[in-house]
Amino acid sequence: MGGSAQNTLTTALNHDSRHYNVWLIKGPTLESAMTKAETKLVEDQLETAKKQSIEIIDVPSLIRRISPINDVRALVALFRLMRKLEPHIVHTHTSKAGILGRLAAWMARVPIVIHTPHGHVFYGHFGRSLSRIFLQTEKLLGRITHHQIALTPEEGNDYLNLGVAKSKNISVIHSGVDLNCFKRSKTESNPGRNELAIPPDSLVVGYVGWLIPIKGVTYLVKAMAEVVQRHPNSLLVLVGKGDEKGEEEIKLKEQVENLGLADNVRFLGWRSDVDEIMGCFDIFVLPSLNEGMGRVLVEAMSAGLPIVASRVGGIPDLVKHGENGLLVPPANAGALEQAISDLLSDKSRRKHMGETGKKMCHPYSVEAMVEKIDDLYSRLVEDRSCC
Repeated sequence: MGGSAQNTLTTALNHDSRHYNVWLIKGPTLESAMTKAETKLVEDQLETAKKQSIEIIDVPSLIRRISPINDVRALVALFRLMRKLEPHIVHTHTSKAGILGRLAAWMARVPIVIHTPHGHVFYGHFGRSLSRIFLQTEKLLGRITHHQIALTPEEGNDYLNLGVAKSKNISVIHSGVDLNCFKRSKTESNPGRNELAIPPDSLVVGYVGWLIPIKGVTYLVKAMAEVVQRHPNSLLVLVGKGDEKGEEEIKLKEQVENLGLADNVRFLGWRSDVDEIMGCFDIFVLPSLNEGMGRVLVEAMSAGLPIVASRVGGIPDLVKHGENGLLVPPANAGALEQAISDLLSDKSRRKHMGETGKKMCHPYSVEAMVEKIDDLYSRLVEDRSCC
């Protein structure tokens, strides 16, 4: 249940049922290695969708990893579904599902095809050769995609500069967040600190997200080795999990041990109460090497947290250096350490940045996202006169 999945489900749940019949087509969740709590949350949300007359359709062959046999099966299954359902609009999300879904929609002659990549894979995720293949594939698919949705202006600029989309066929629509969930009282009085056994005088540096290489958490852990020297009462709390095999998470725990940080780093795993846990943080850090938007940044802003983040992808569109946080070069533990230490040393600056972030996060609400997507759908339907 990452940001792209939450965005997709939230969009489906909030469409006006008077205007749309919605089908949500998804693959199996076997590759996600979800915990029992995570599985229950997903099942509950899907059940809520069904109660709102959203039909959930499972395609077993639509898996995350590249698998030629399964990919062909998924393409055929999606094509048959679209011929049967005859949708006016197909809206795909993420790279793999976006490739297969758009091809199937084109084959089935669906009038309107929209794609939200949720951050591209043109650099940072794979080696040069595979990244080049994805880029060329997206350029070809751009010819059969009527509109693309970028989560931030910077992501949109990447698509324009790389020749994946034309300016008339791309819109910027931020990923919507339920802002009310993350409003909090002062950190010092947050009861979550007692539940997590965080000492009252601790300065808590928080991270929420996947524990995978592209998120750059290894640089954050390395930075904390120096932060602890300057602030012995500092504590790093990591919320999230690794990939299916959990190899990166194991490496991070070994790194923590090797750096002698066992008493200063907490691994909480996947949690459903992120809004409450964020209330325990003094600073939020997102050290990503590539990031489409980082909706967790909006959550941190709504929680009134100052932010330290990498200057990559769409992050600078949300984090304004010196206003609601500090931006640093990616893959730079030294810069991370300096920024974190500077904020830990200045309580008034942290408070000011946190309050500024609260004022900046309102355009990223669920309501704003759904309204913009609805406007886009209506405009495309009118332009193509398909309904």
